[in-house]
Amino acid sequence: MQKSVKEWRRYLTSLFPDKDILIKEIESWRGFADSLRIEDQKLFKQMLDDCQRYASAVNAKGEPFPAEALLMALIFQQQKMIHWLTRQINMLEGR
Repeated sequence: MQKSVKEWRRYLTSLFPDKDILIKEIESWRGFADSLRIEDQKLFKQMLDDCQRYASAVNAKGEPFPAEALLMALIFQQQKMIHWLTRQINMLEGR
């Protein structure tokens, strides 16, 4: 049975309560997410959850600036999407 992101987060936090920088940083942004309009909350929370793909890289960054590593993961994810969209447009235009 596959675990959800929330289940993994709870599991990792219980194993490494002082080590998982990414989980702590994502949780610190939940108040911001909750203050967004309802239609934006889902997208913002999904964006943060997508950072789990880069957990090892973010955690390797270490303290004292966990937000910096989280933002880098978010920027990287956006860059990958831009790259993919550009390729799709080029294919459609026959380049």
